[in-house]
Amino acid sequence: MNSNPNNTAVPVTVLTGFLGSGKTTLLQHLLRAPNMERTVVLINEFGEIGLDHLLVERLDESVVLLQSGCICCSIRDDLSGALRALLSRRDRSEIPDFDRIVIETTGLADPAPILYTLAGEPVVRHHFRLATVITTVDAVNAALHLSQNPEGLKQVAVADRLIITKTDLAQRDQVDAVRATLIRLNPSAQVLDVEHAIVDVEQLLVERQLARAEKQAGFVPVESAQLRELNRHSADVKSLSLALDQPLDWTAFGIWLSMLLNRHGNDVLRVKGILNVQGSAAPLFINAVQHIVHPPQHLERWPTDDRRSRIVFIVRGIDPQLLRRSLAAFSSNSVADVSTV
Repeated sequence: MNSNPNNTAVPVTVLTGFLGSGKTTLLQHLLRAPNMERTVVLINEFGEIGLDHLLVERLDESVVLLQSGCICCSIRDDLSGALRALLSRRDRSEIPDFDRIVIETTGLADPAPILYTLAGEPVVRHHFRLATVITTVDAVNAALHLSQNPEGLKQVAVADRLIITKTDLAQRDQVDAVRATLIRLNPSAQVLDVEHAIVDVEQLLVERQLARAEKQAGFVPVESAQLRELNRHSADVKSLSLALDQPLDWTAFGIWLSMLLNRHGNDVLRVKGILNVQGSAAPLFINAVQHIVHPPQHLERWPTDDRRSRIVFIVRGIDPQLLRRSLAAFSSNSVADVSTV
C-alpha cells in the first residue's frame, strides 16, 4: 500500500449505472457544459448516446471533437490501451491537450475492472488517477434492479455520488424509499436527485474526499423506518461504519487490509475511510474496491475536531461483527460501531 500518490496525474471520473437508469442523459448534459473544455470522454459506441447535435468535427473513426471543446473517444479495445493511446496522440498533437477524463460504462458493466485498470496498470497509474465514481439509479425501477442484478449492487457500492434519476416519473414516497435504500447500501456516498446533480457540472465532477464532504454520512447512524422494510433481496449486503480511538500503525493496518481483501475481496465491495496514522498530524484517506486498493491520499487537515480513524465497509455475506473484532485484535485498538445497517 503506497502512501505517495501521483498528484500530477489526470483525474478520471467513472460514470456508471444500470441499463435505463439515465446515465446517457446525464452524460449528454455533461457534454453540453462549457466547463467540459479540455475533457476527454471515453464511451463504447458513439451511436449509443446521440452525439450528432453536439458534433463539431470527426477527427477519425474513433475520435470526435464536440462543440464544448471536449474530445469524445470510442473504446474499441481495452481501457488501458485506450488511455495509453490518448497520451500518445496528445504528445503527437493529434488531439488537443486535456485536463481530465470521463469514462462511461455500459449498463451491465461491473465497474471493478475499470477501477483495477486505473489502480493496477503501472503506466496508467503514473498518468491517471481515479477522482470520483458517479452512479445513476432509476427511481422507478431501483428496487427491481438492485434485487435481481449483482452488477447494479456493485455500481451502487463503489459510488462516491449516487444520482437518483427519473424522479419526475415516481411518487415522492417512492423517491424517498430509493434514497433510504441507497444510504443503507452505501452510507459514505453523496446522494443527489438528478435535478440537483445537473446544476453545476464542475461540482458534480469534483473529487469526493471525506474531508470535503458536506456531512460525514458514512459515520452517522442512519435513522429511517424505511430501512427495515426496503430491499430485502439485498439483505446479504451490509454496511458497517467503525471508529478507532487510537492512532493506527500504518504498516499493521496495511497488512490486515491486504489479508482481508486477499481472502474476501470478491465480497468486500467497498472500503473507504479517513485514518489517524501514527506519526502524522494530518489524516490519510483510503479507498478500496474488492481486491483493488487505490493509492492513499494525504489530506491537508482534519475535516472536524474528531481525530478518530473512521472507516466504512460495504460487504456481502460477511458478518460485520466478525470484521470489527478482527480489526480490533489485529490493531490492538478500541473499535466502536458507529452504525451497522
